[in-house]
Amino acid sequence: MTLQQELEQIGRQARTASGVLRSLSRSVKDAALRAAADALRSERDALQQENVKDLNAGRDKGLSGAMLDRLELTETRIDAMATGLEAVAALPDPVGDITDQYVHPNGLRIARMRQPLGVVGIIYESRPNVTADAAALCLKSGNATILRGGSEAIHSNKAIARVFSDAATKAGAPEHAVQILTTTDRAAVGEMLKLDRYIDVIVPRGGKGLITRIYEESRIPVVAHLDGICHTYIHEDADAAMAQRIAVDAKLQRPGVCNAMETLLVHEGAAPLLLPDIARALSAGGCALRGCERTRQLIDCAEATAEDWTTEYLDKILSIRVVASFEEAVSHINEYGSHHSDAIVTENYAMAERFLDEVDSASVYVNASTRFTDGFQFGLGAEIGISTSKLHCRGPMALEGLTSLKYVIRGSGQIIG
Repeated sequence: MTLQQELEQIGRQARTASGVLRSLSRSVKDAALRAAADALRSERDALQQENVKDLNAGRDKGLSGAMLDRLELTETRIDAMATGLEAVAALPDPVGDITDQYVHPNGLRIARMRQPLGVVGIIYESRPNVTADAAALCLKSGNATILRGGSEAIHSNKAIARVFSDAATKAGAPEHAVQILTTTDRAAVGEMLKLDRYIDVIVPRGGKGLITRIYEESRIPVVAHLDGICHTYIHEDADAAMAQRIAVDAKLQRPGVCNAMETLLVHEGAAPLLLPDIARALSAGGCALRGCERTRQLIDCAEATAEDWTTEYLDKILSIRVVASFEEAVSHINEYGSHHSDAIVTENYAMAERFLDEVDSASVYVNASTRFTDGFQFGLGAEIGISTSKLHCRGPMALEGLTSLKYVIRGSGQIIG
């Protein structure tokens, strides 16, 4: 069987499964998710054995410490995956929800009802927990899914998908509800993007190279999860202790994820007092600092280049800029950011409200770390990505983002003529 034939078969199987899933009862879907959660816990040792293969290969390839951290499946992370599946099972089922309704003067009852998208193709890199999260959200929302993870996590992803699929099928989910591409051949992505007869939407999670390729090649609508060039802006009247606590958390709590801060902006009125202490705390945590000219007059750090403002480091590296005004901070964020997650630290209510209004990002924060941009943290159970698109859905893409709407009209013999 050629690669093209293999992808065609997977697409047909997914389309068949989606026809069953769209009318599957909530009780069966929830039972399947709970069974998959139990299976992940019981197969913990086997999952970690497969994960070690990926970690060893990653070290041989010279992956950074942050990338290896994204890749690792610890006991805690496997338990978190299982807990995430149970959280999704506990959420309301969006399928069949009536979002609004209207009674026409002639008596027609016109409503809009949530329905599954159908078949969702997900292309992602590095983090194997995405395999479980994506499978769970798609199943709960009545969608079949085709998963294509990165080659660096091939063994982990295959193992998680196998455990999930086997358990879900035994609990009543249709066969082929969740499928994963087992090849690391890059050509498989290209073939997958041609399956517009079977796949209804593509959700990519990865770097600029991956996203650019998908936009250029896909015949299928794309809901993009772009890079996370996230900012924290410290206004001139920020609380010093709060500003330091938020900056350190946003950068160092887990630097290898998309909602970690990559650029710190500090108002010139606060920089002389606050920036030295913040820089010391970040440096003590192993963070390499790169600053503009005004920053370097206040702290010892490397020079930031134009490229730094548009770089998602995913590592313990931070670019810092001192700005003259609130307007300059907002302008920098809107110009150089990826419209993912951005925060202001301020005690000024008016400035906080302006920031929420004027920063054009999927998630905007006042006095909190950008690390909260996450489906679980937002009460969505999990997410298959943080959409930076403006069409269909934006922010953490969870159950509602995996549904569409159709009009449902009930009449009693009405005609136009």
